[in-house]
Amino acid sequence: MQCGSAKVEYRIPHGEDRERHVCGECDYIHYLNPKIVLGTLPIWEDKILLCKRAIEPRYGLWTLPAGFMEEGETLEAGAARETLEEANARVAFEAPNLTPYVTISLPQISQVYMLFLTRLCDLNFSSGIESLEVKLFRENEIPWDQLAFRTIEEALKHFFSDRKLGQFLPHISEIQHQRK
Repeated sequence: MQCGSAKVEYRIPHGEDRERHVCGECDYIHYLNPKIVLGTLPIWEDKILLCKRAIEPRYGLWTLPAGFMEEGETLEAGAARETLEEANARVAFEAPNLTPYVTISLPQISQVYMLFLTRLCDLNFSSGIESLEVKLFRENEIPWDQLAFRTIEEALKHFFSDRKLGQFLPHISEIQHQRK
């Protein structure tokens, strides 16, 4: 990436504590950092908006609108963009939900999920290019056995538990093995 003239070596660079990809010529360190996945838990009354995936991985299964953060955007802007792209839905971030509601580390695949609790601005939503279908679900209608990822299952369980308690506090956790 820097000089383009030598092979990259995997070694511990001076001043570092772990192996990195280092250029054998110019010593440029190629840092590989985790990806941030941003999304929302869009709420309308007592329902949550879910999207049926039109892409791999987990084609045809249900998820919350979420995707990778882009360079140059804020957390909130990325979450809103993904919701618009996947569900053509506009959402409002309301205090105290200006911080991520659910943050889940997935160290084995180098990802961090950050999901915001939001309100749908209206019922004008539809399938985006990455969704086969979008639909509002009450708790008893959630297709639990057809959820695409454990992160989504965990986020929904937090939401429904917190709703019963009447208090939505941030949740931070880790999933070692993303089975789905």
